Amino acid sequence: MKRIHMVILIALLALTVGAGWFIWQKSMHAHVATPKPEQTNTVNSVVQDSSGKAVLYWYDPMAPTQKFERPGKSPFMDMQLVPKYADEGAGSGTEGGVSIPSQTIQNLGIRMSKVQMTRFGEKLSAIGRIEPDERRFYDVQTRLPGFVEKLYARAIGDPVRRGQKIAEIYAPELLAAQHEYLALLKLDQVSDLDALRKAARSRLQLLGMTETEIAAITRSGSASARFGIYAPASGVLTTLGVREGAQLMAGASLMQISDLSKVWLIAEVPERDATRLKSGISAEVRLQSLPGEVFKGRVDYLYPLLDDASRTVRIRIELPNSSGQLRPGMYADIELTGQTRTALSVPSESIIATGLRKVVIVKETHGFRPAEIETGEERDGSTEILKGLSVDEDVVVSGQFLIDSEASLSGVLARLSQQTPTEQDMSSMEQSQKTAQKTVHKTLKKMLKGRGKVIAIDEKSGEITLAHEPISELGWPAMTMGFKVNNASQLAKLKSGEPVEFELKAQGEEYVIDRIQKQGALPC
Repeated sequence: MKRIHMVILIALLALTVGAGWFIWQKSMHAHVATPKPEQTNTVNSVVQDSSGKAVLYWYDPMAPTQKFERPGKSPFMDMQLVPKYADEGAGSGTEGGVSIPSQTIQNLGIRMSKVQMTRFGEKLSAIGRIEPDERRFYDVQTRLPGFVEKLYARAIGDPVRRGQKIAEIYAPELLAAQHEYLALLKLDQVSDLDALRKAARSRLQLLGMTETEIAAITRSGSASARFGIYAPASGVLTTLGVREGAQLMAGASLMQISDLSKVWLIAEVPERDATRLKSGISAEVRLQSLPGEVFKGRVDYLYPLLDDASRTVRIRIELPNSSGQLRPGMYADIELTGQTRTALSVPSESIIATGLRKVVIVKETHGFRPAEIETGEERDGSTEILKGLSVDEDVVVSGQFLIDSEASLSGVLARLSQQTPTEQDMSSMEQSQKTAQKTVHKTLKKMLKGRGKVIAIDEKSGEITLAHEPISELGWPAMTMGFKVNNASQLAKLKSGEPVEFELKAQGEEYVIDRIQKQGALPC
């Protein structure tokens, strides 16, 4: 009886272990599904697909280091695996390049642009500040000691007109000169009388009296210790050094007037553009306070010194301002027409900057190849090419990341780097995998954001299927695919069909969702 019980116990234990193993296998397959086999042929132990070419393995361009022995749907993306053909090595088709099937190029939305000649330096933009014309400053002084009896311009910023009386001065010393002049007017039959009268009159003018004031005392026959100060030009007061009742010394400055009928616009231009500047080039000026109005002027002067702190060169533009709309202190946007040149250029987004060099992916007849370049000026989304490309060559504008990964598997981009002896001893596959991983991790150091619509939710396995918009950082087009979610509790708040925002991050060879919420809920 005991023996029967023992047999039954052992049988139950074996059944339990078997069931557990079956469930574990099923869950593993659910996480990384085996691609559904498609029709392949084997000729002389060489695997071929429908094209008749020998296939080395199949792979997902989004996870290029993961290889599969058979074709089918990728376990990582909602897309078919891509075959790696035996004749796609670095030496096939394009020397030092890589081949990618045309269907894959179309599916991944890879865009090309031609290397073309572009005009650089046609326009220069800068920001400037309006300042008074320093050549139109007028200092108002008195030539006699005295006292300020009356001020007619009493505050900084007050407008004045040329010839306007702006102050009245009491000067006792002026009385002696006036009495002398009046006495000469009364004399008669004195030799050289006209010369003496003229000299006395000139002395009064030198002391500050105007012709009008001299004519007044000539008519009245009486002297006056008061005389007026008149504005030498139209403008505004920029300084005021006295008040009514103040005592003045001879030569003291009362005030300063700035004539604003013309103003300066002082701008700072980056050092790299300094060689394209010269006096006389035209400028268009726009102000935020006067939308729609364009003021035209010319560069009047290039300052000889470079600002060490900002690495800029100052320029001066003279602008007419008869209307008074241009006020000192205003900021303005400036567009200068500088010296131009024609040079090779590519879209700036096509350039892969590694930190040590700059590379573009060039399309050739049978594939793609990386080309190291030297760049110059960048302007309006185009970058000047100094070396490495020729006109009319095709460069990849979007999808470089995917081609970069494919090229890394073939060891193409690795040859652009100076390898150490240790690296040269590595097997080609190990080296290419390391290069691909570095490329992936460098791109995904920051959190990537995306938008899409919920297709299906599996809270138990912590997975969600999304129809997402293009993710430009990864070169992904819009597609439907499944993602693992780090915190599955986030899925409870979502429903099928809802628009969502999500943040991706890399975990090993996969991209998982770290955060996901309804659109508009994620912080910027």
